[in-house]
This record gives sequence, structure tokens and C-alpha cells, in this order.
Amino acid sequence: MNLSDKTYVDPAQTLMIRNLGRQDYVPVWEAMRRFTDQRNSQTPDELWFLTHNPVFTQGQTGKAEHLLDVGDIPVVQIDRGGQVTYHGPEQLIVYLLLDIRRLSFGARQLVDLTESAVIDCLRSFNIIAETRTKAPGVYVKDAKIAALGFRIRKGCSYHGLSLNVAMDLRPFSRINPCGYQGLQVTNLVDQLSWQPSVDIDAESAARLVNQVSGIMLNALVQRLGHTNIISE
Repeated sequence: MNLSDKTYVDPAQTLMIRNLGRQDYVPVWEAMRRFTDQRNSQTPDELWFLTHNPVFTQGQTGKAEHLLDVGDIPVVQIDRGGQVTYHGPEQLIVYLLLDIRRLSFGARQLVDLTESAVIDCLRSFNIIAETRTKAPGVYVKDAKIAALGFRIRKGCSYHGLSLNVAMDLRPFSRINPCGYQGLQVTNLVDQLSWQPSVDIDAESAARLVNQVSGIMLNALVQRLGHTNIISE
């Protein structure tokens, strides 16, 4: 192969990182679907880091009975697995747009990998977290701190994870989170012995989300194994 003055980069080894800031849910969801539909064997994988404006999202098997009192927060019926959850400011969202067939991952391996990356991230803050066999996600003691949901199409994944960092948790009381009545939820900041959440202002919360984002990125990159990381 004659490369002349250019170095060949294998797209299978390339991971594009996009930091999208705060976004409404529906345009990002539509963009994920469009990206997945249009990608081919030469399309690099991507991770999208962002936060959402307040929204409830209801998965493919979602039941109306788990929507208790949504009030003025919109409900969006979407195409990931699972039941209903809440997204809002100061919750870290990571969407994993991966060719899992090319990576030789199955759906279960993708879930396990993502959960393990969240646990690694939390360990950096001296927070001990765990998974549950019959309830995907990550838990600290009896409270859920991160939710997962994926859609696999054409051998590729989209949707991903949400990690509660320093968000207003009250909207979770308007639903049965992930379809579990009475499920407790928690924030990362609530588990920090040096920084109770009642003392954290919006600016500090945003800085913490950015810090967590960087640690989560490293945890995912280590487990995914791409060798060419590009950030935009």
C-alpha cells in the first residue's frame, strides 16, 4: 500500500468523542438514529457526552402505570429497552454509538462493559457501587445511581447510560423508576463525604459533571480498546 505522506488510520480503531453540552432530548435521539442508519463498515464509533433538559423517556416495553404524576415534564416514547426514567440537568449522559459486531461484542457484553465503567468511575470518588442480576444499572447500597438502556440495530448500538451526578432527584418521585415501585435513587454528590449536596451551587455542580465526564471517558476507553481517540 502506498500511503505517500498520509498515515492510514483504521476506522475500526478510531473512537470519536463529542461533547454536546445541554440538549433537548428529541433532536439528539433523532440524530442517534440517523447516525446509526447511515453508518457503514468504515464509520468510526462515537461517544456522545451531554446533559438533557428535563424529560421522562419511556422504553419499548414501558407501561403507562409507571407514570404516576408527570406534571409539566414531557414524556417521550422511545426505542430503547426498559421502562421509564428521568433525565435532567446535572445528570451525565453518555450515548455509545458502537459497531458492536465489529468489536465482537454481544448485547450482554456491552451492558456488562458499561456497568463496569460506571463502577470504575465511581471508585475514583471512593464510592463503592454494584450491579444487580435482574435489574440493569448501577447501585450504591439500595439506591440507583446510574441507568442503562440500549437499542441494537444493524449490529450497532445507540442510547447508553445516565449517571446522576448532582441533579434534582424530585422528578423521580413522579414515576416508578425503571418500572420498580419505590425504587430509591441517589446522586454521586450525595455519596461524597466532603461535599453534601445541600451545599453545592449550580456552578459547582456543572464543574463536577465535567470532572465526572472526563473520568467516565477514560473508564470507557480502557474497556472498549480503541487506539485512536479523537475529541471534538
